Amino acid sequence: MISPLAVAIAFVTAAALADARALVGQQGRDGGAGLGSREDCVELGWPPVHHLALLPEMGGDMSEASPNGLPAGDGPERVQTSDGADLERGLPMFSAGDPEALAREKAELAQLATKPALARWRGYARKTGPGWLQSAMTLGGGSAAASLTAGALFGYKLLWVQPVAMILGIIMLSAMSYQTLSTRARPFGAMKKFVHPSVAWAWALATLAVTVIWHFPQYALAAGMTEDMIKTATGWAPALGTWSHTGFMLGIGVVVLLISTVITWNYGSGWRGIRLYERVLKLMVWIIIASFAVVIVRAAVAGKIPWGELLSGFVPWPSTMPTDAAGVGIVLGLFGAAVGVNMTFLYGYSLLARGWGKEHRGLARYDLITGMLIPFVLATSLMVVAAACTIHGTDAVQGRVSPVAAAKMIAEAGVGETVGHFIFGLGILGMVLSSITTHMIVAGFAACEILKIEPKGWKYRMSCLIPAVGMLGVVLWQHMGFWVAVWTSAICGLMLPIAYIALFVMQNRRAYLGADTPTGGRRWAWNIGMGLAILATLAYLVYAIQGQYYEGIQAFFGKLLGN
Repeated sequence: MISPLAVAIAFVTAAALADARALVGQQGRDGGAGLGSREDCVELGWPPVHHLALLPEMGGDMSEASPNGLPAGDGPERVQTSDGADLERGLPMFSAGDPEALAREKAELAQLATKPALARWRGYARKTGPGWLQSAMTLGGGSAAASLTAGALFGYKLLWVQPVAMILGIIMLSAMSYQTLSTRARPFGAMKKFVHPSVAWAWALATLAVTVIWHFPQYALAAGMTEDMIKTATGWAPALGTWSHTGFMLGIGVVVLLISTVITWNYGSGWRGIRLYERVLKLMVWIIIASFAVVIVRAAVAGKIPWGELLSGFVPWPSTMPTDAAGVGIVLGLFGAAVGVNMTFLYGYSLLARGWGKEHRGLARYDLITGMLIPFVLATSLMVVAAACTIHGTDAVQGRVSPVAAAKMIAEAGVGETVGHFIFGLGILGMVLSSITTHMIVAGFAACEILKIEPKGWKYRMSCLIPAVGMLGVVLWQHMGFWVAVWTSAICGLMLPIAYIALFVMQNRRAYLGADTPTGGRRWAWNIGMGLAILATLAYLVYAIQGQYYEGIQAFFGKLLGN
């Protein structure tokens, strides 16, 4: 059977080659440079081209532009679509921080577009970034718990689920990158105009709400994991239920918040700050992967891994498909942990923050594969294998497995305390820190759109601190989790297919994409891939409404009424 990873790579390769051919063709039509728009000329330091043929693309009238070709004043750049819609465009407060670097990058991409695939990919490797933000956001407490539970209860049988789930998510994010990079319009405004304002507002509000709520369990996990590591190293831990324990946990939360704030505020400090932030996140993700890999190596040395069974787990054999309610629930839980609604919001804005445009469409797809799909599949698969080869089939596994409990069980299963508690714990802490910082960034973008302020300077930095209230999760999540988790999960489950459907509509709106609207076979390929992703999220939503959401809401009202 065909590997899901091979399907994804083939999809991205075909799309990237198509973009390269389109860019080369555009270069020929523009006399070899491939740079005919006012934006391209300005960013390369050339005088703006005033040509009637370019006016529809650039929004028609250029009379209000400043002498350098950019809009006058301190507000956002604006662009008119083919049907006259006036949209905010780009995030110049970020991308304009180093226009020379951005111009060099565009020139390099124009050269790479003429080279064979392998040479082009080598050039792309140095320029990736936004895809890693997606990987860092999804590799959090939810992914950890889902992966460990799958491995603990089903062994290696469900290794195929998360690669398939992520491939479907990448198809949708590829569509968003195609739209955003083709128009450079901010996704919130584009969705308001070309889908419906209520959908756009629901998308932004749901993004902010779920980001704040899911901040709480990330801090709870960070504090719990740190406490476990300290207790293992020193044998000391404050007694549960005491003020000293509360103060100890709050102290951990404050340290995590300070570290996360310093890392996150780099993102709002300009182009160089964005690149620094992306490199820090890449390091975190590789620490996560390396930490879990050490657990697997230690288990392999001890002869605990049946390699044939492991490799077979990446193929969705009909005989291994779970049919009971618990098994189906875990499969859909793995799907739900792969892509969240706040990830769909973050991605478009992270592309604009880098100043990316049409020239970057092939790079964006490569970035999604190498920065999102591969790290996510590696990290989650390693966690599934770690649980499968150590605690699967033991009496200690009872339902959902928390990462803190998993660390103890893995250590006791023969890999040793150093590997089980410290190396594994370091991987979990890396997941938490990377998720917290990306949560802060997307909250800043969403809040700025909701409040109609430009995402720059101290206003953006303060907006990034909106989820910081989640730091109280170190002591509150165990009490509030039941009351808010069901509703937050329901919002996520409902909004994700709505966001996907909105992206599907926008991918087919000629009034929005103009000449970049996919046609012929490419349109069919996009629509089939996006349709499969929408069907998968709808299936998850239907099951959740009938199962966990329904039962959780019943229990919620039962507790509320004192039953």
